[in-house]
Amino acid sequence: MNQSKKLRINGDRLREEITTLASIGRDQDHGINRMAFSEGDRAAREWLQRRIEASGLEFHQDGAANLYGRLGWDGTTPSVLTGSHIDTVPGGGHLDGALGVLAGLEVLRTIAESGVRCKRPLEVAAFSDEEGRFGGMFGSQALAGLITPETIYNSVDLNGVTLLDAMAGLGLDALDALRARRRPESLHASVELHIEQGPVLDRERVAVGVVEAITGLFKWGVRLIGVPNHAGTTPMAMRRDALQGLAEFAGQIDRILEEHGSESSVATIGRVELHPGAPNTVPGQVDFSLDVRDPDPRILDELFDAFRRALSAIGRRRDLMFEFDVLSEIEPTQCDPAVVERIAATADELAIETRRMVSGAAHDTQSLARVTRAAMIFVPSKEGRSHSIAEWTDWEDIETGANLLLQTLLRLANE
Repeated sequence: MNQSKKLRINGDRLREEITTLASIGRDQDHGINRMAFSEGDRAAREWLQRRIEASGLEFHQDGAANLYGRLGWDGTTPSVLTGSHIDTVPGGGHLDGALGVLAGLEVLRTIAESGVRCKRPLEVAAFSDEEGRFGGMFGSQALAGLITPETIYNSVDLNGVTLLDAMAGLGLDALDALRARRRPESLHASVELHIEQGPVLDRERVAVGVVEAITGLFKWGVRLIGVPNHAGTTPMAMRRDALQGLAEFAGQIDRILEEHGSESSVATIGRVELHPGAPNTVPGQVDFSLDVRDPDPRILDELFDAFRRALSAIGRRRDLMFEFDVLSEIEPTQCDPAVVERIAATADELAIETRRMVSGAAHDTQSLARVTRAAMIFVPSKEGRSHSIAEWTDWEDIETGANLLLQTLLRLANE
């Protein structure tokens, strides 16, 4: 292992590939649009396949359109996996997901070029539709066996395009995702490198975050229904004003989190629509989203009940009808303690300052943790900015994270 401990990734090569991938799907406003199975995604996938093959790695694509580069693959020995995704949100940044894929590719290429032999195969993966055009984490959930025929048939994006049609446009059959499941015995461990997408590491000036848990969440579509009426002739005491109900609820969020949540709990109302939406009409209905997150499943359940009770009480008090749909639920994930300690110990050997932390965003690692030992490495996001053209991580931090990934994977692959 003496030779392997001296290995370092080629930072210039990684930087060039990150820059090149960022040019694929870039809009006039400089945001990147590579939504899953779009033309931008198609171009990025074709480019990545060429880079994998040019690196001398074995290329593989499974039924869920996950792309793999493999080193030392024999089909029997459990492998060590890294990777993330290359699809983006509309107007997204150049590092979210892409960093984990391209750093993983660089790590495997560095090992292959060095001639260092590992006891276990290594894989880098680019998982499809992590960002949620059709619900989110489609590729990694397929790997974990969490996709059903019903999932596939019912998946439709916001413009009414079905998953079946979108994948067919790329010459793919969505139902093949049912055959993408990996047996747990085929994987030894998984480590995903990702930008934090939050401000903690940047503000504390810490180079690396060692992720111990990934938040769970529930997302609701909520409706408060009252009566639309004339803004001038309807006395305040006689109104069934849906917006006033929302305003009261929004004012209770901090209290509910304090009483029922933890230090990691967050809740967000990110979208509001008023009906009929006229300046001289009392709002008769308000539709809004509620996104609630916490890494503890027990606390998440308590918050689910607390928010439901609060909205029900407001509805009774203001004579409003309260309805909600559960749009998505993701269970919290505890990262594997042994892999977490392996990352931390490797960082200590490399004299890298780290911080233990919880991820407030969902990641493919949550799916992988269902079938193998999994953990994550974070690098700082400038001012916590992500999902925008302002997304940025210093190149020094990128190289630090990539070299930590390299040495961690080497140690896992020689266990």
